[in-house]
Amino acid sequence: MDKRILGKSGLEVSAMGIGCWAIGGQFYFDGKIDGYGQTDDAESIRAVRTAVDLGINFIDTADAYGIGHSEELLGEALTGIRDNVVLATKFGFLGNADTKTLQSVCIDPAYIERACDASLRRLRTDHIDLYQLHVGDISISQYDPLIDALERLVAKGKIKSYGWSTDVPAAIRMIGANANCSAIQHEFNLLTNADEILRLCRENHLAAICRSPLAMGFLSGKFDRNTVLGTDDVRGAGHGWTEKVFRNGRPNPHALDTLDAVREILSSNGRTLTQGALAWIWGKSDISIPIPGFKSVKQVTENAKAMEFGALLPEQIAEIDRLLQEIGA
Repeated sequence: MDKRILGKSGLEVSAMGIGCWAIGGQFYFDGKIDGYGQTDDAESIRAVRTAVDLGINFIDTADAYGIGHSEELLGEALTGIRDNVVLATKFGFLGNADTKTLQSVCIDPAYIERACDASLRRLRTDHIDLYQLHVGDISISQYDPLIDALERLVAKGKIKSYGWSTDVPAAIRMIGANANCSAIQHEFNLLTNADEILRLCRENHLAAICRSPLAMGFLSGKFDRNTVLGTDDVRGAGHGWTEKVFRNGRPNPHALDTLDAVREILSSNGRTLTQGALAWIWGKSDISIPIPGFKSVKQVTENAKAMEFGALLPEQIAEIDRLLQEIGA
């Protein structure tokens, strides 16, 4: 596939990145598990290196994932190949590494630089290409000090550009015009409409980094009406924000019906459902960069192959749009 430009940074990235939440391992938020079950660090490192070998050069993580563990793994995995990738991470949550618990939010300017320095150490790099606020919404009074802090980090060379992980249009309007703002990270998949966010990204020359492009793995097709995920998995832990796809560990019946309605189109031309879900995103927007998560070399390999198939055709996108409207998705 064609490459993407990471917004106003001008950096060229692969049409797909990898998201490194899952490889951070288990941690807790609001008293509940906020991870995807047990992980194998050696497999995670192999998977990252495999992704790079397969042409994926955009990697996204956060200091919250595993309370720093995801960044530490990336630092090890990218030793010797750091210059081959565009590296993004996030800040804004305070965590306790000993208890593996996210405890609060902090975007105090002095803290932001300390958090950046800590991420640089864990990632074993001298700069972060894209540094993103992880907190989806903040008060107006916090905005100017936040931008000032980020601009100082750009001036010091610690970060190349910045962005915001948010689904709030007003937040995008606030930050989007800044010259060193390059991207918005937002939820986008077959179950989530993002038309307004994509329009704002295009108007402000921002890359649209799509988190949860596979709807927390749901769009892989591996779940059915008999699936029950335990409380040791974020999808079964009882977080309210998962309910559109998973309710108390069970797939949402409406989401299952939606996937069934478009299954044949997604899996056309030899694609897996996973590859079709990624192809749909590219067919909807040429500024979108999906960042599917992974826990294994096998998953990364399947995801990367989606780039060989490319985007769904316009007529396939139109037919899916019609079916989604018909089912009320």
